[in-house]
Amino acid sequence: MEKLIQKPANFNKIEFWTASAFFGLALVMLLTKVANSNIYEVWTPYRYMFNEYGLHYSYSKYYFFPQVARYLLYYGSFLLWNFVIVPGLYEKRNTALNIILACMLFCSIWLFCGITDTWLKGYLFYHKSAGYVYNLVFKTNIIYALWVVMMLTLYSMIKYAANFLLTNSEKIQSNYKIITREGIIAVIIWMVFIYGLLLLDVHIELIVLILVVVPIAIGLYGLSAYTFIPATLNKGKGFFNYWFKVLLSVVIITIPVGFLASFMFGPKDSLIITMAFNAGFQLIVTSTFSWIVYKRRLANNAEINTLKTALGHSTANLDFLRSQINPHFLFNALNTLYGTALQENAERTGEGIQRLGDMMRFMLQENMQDKISLTREIDYLDNYISLQKLRTQASNDIIIDTQIEDHILGLQIAPMLLIPFIENAFKHGISLREPSHIKITLQTKEDTLYFDVHNSIHKKLENDPERDKSGIGLINVRQRLQLLYPKRHELITRENASEFFIHLTIKLSN
Repeated sequence: MEKLIQKPANFNKIEFWTASAFFGLALVMLLTKVANSNIYEVWTPYRYMFNEYGLHYSYSKYYFFPQVARYLLYYGSFLLWNFVIVPGLYEKRNTALNIILACMLFCSIWLFCGITDTWLKGYLFYHKSAGYVYNLVFKTNIIYALWVVMMLTLYSMIKYAANFLLTNSEKIQSNYKIITREGIIAVIIWMVFIYGLLLLDVHIELIVLILVVVPIAIGLYGLSAYTFIPATLNKGKGFFNYWFKVLLSVVIITIPVGFLASFMFGPKDSLIITMAFNAGFQLIVTSTFSWIVYKRRLANNAEINTLKTALGHSTANLDFLRSQINPHFLFNALNTLYGTALQENAERTGEGIQRLGDMMRFMLQENMQDKISLTREIDYLDNYISLQKLRTQASNDIIIDTQIEDHILGLQIAPMLLIPFIENAFKHGISLREPSHIKITLQTKEDTLYFDVHNSIHKKLENDPERDKSGIGLINVRQRLQLLYPKRHELITRENASEFFIHLTIKLSN
């Protein structure tokens, strides 16, 4: 529905063909009755009056042709109103012309329905004067023409209201947490249902009853989904505790509903019927439906989160495994190079190889776990930063400042969660030709981790293969944070022409 409304051309086609289909179906039904009119008497609204006055009744003359003319009038009026007049007024295009067209449409409906009524109610001419009949028919059809225009207007109001609600549903939900998307769709369905009842001309008592009960049900569903049920489940209570809250709400709501019903229906039976029906419907149907839907949603969300977490781990592990070809050979090669570096007194080279080996061991072993100690994660960060310092320490224009807290005991963290931010800082923040700086801060307070990375930014050279590649590290880490620490983290990134800054806060577990 939302996609259709966002593309008016497609929705207009559906409206046109739906209206055409109803028009065609109505004609087919009339033609079917014409074929059967020679076999038996076809019932029509005023046929009994012709029979009462002993008049000959022709189905074609007194019903078929007048009704075909009316259906054609309804069809044309809908097309003109819905596709010309209302869009023009809504878009403030040719306003004066569209107002004139609306007035002409009203007059046409009035005159056309008046003329066809003189045939539908042709029996009147046999016992009343022509002047009396014309006066009666055309006075009556002024009200009918107003009703037709009112129904066309109501349709347009529902259409544009649905368009507004659906296209702004996310904004509405962000401003009013209690309003759900299901509630918005329910309001639209309720409006369409009321419109259908008005078209069918059902009893006003039924319309008012639905007009009152359904909005209360929608509001109670939103209140249950965002207040009553979460509060009940958080306290470890069950359905009857929640149902008692609904009962109190229904009692409070029933009082103004009762006064409204008495004002519309009168102070007698309708008041009791409306209050009783509303209370019973909310306590039996709405409360149960809200509870079942909420519980199923919780189960579905838990299953989705589990699958997403598993998928996130699988994707991360697969990415790492792709780079871990024959790890035993790599370790042996690193050990050989490390021994050679020591023999040649190449301390820096030996230190770099040793740190690289520690990092690879971490990636192969501890990275496969769901959580590791924060101390081991910090060791990996230290090794990576030290390797980068070996590469950059020859330049005095590169400043790397690290303030990483030591001796953090007990806290656990998902592995490889912090390194993408540091990798990103060295990738974009270090230049061997320009002054560069990186500042890394990591601290904890109780069970909360505070992590900041502040680095310079340098434009890539034209021939740099990484120039147009922003990387997927930060995107992946955002997704992992959302999966592993939902509502338990805050990630803030800022960037200007020369610097990039990230601030990450995570509530960890022991």
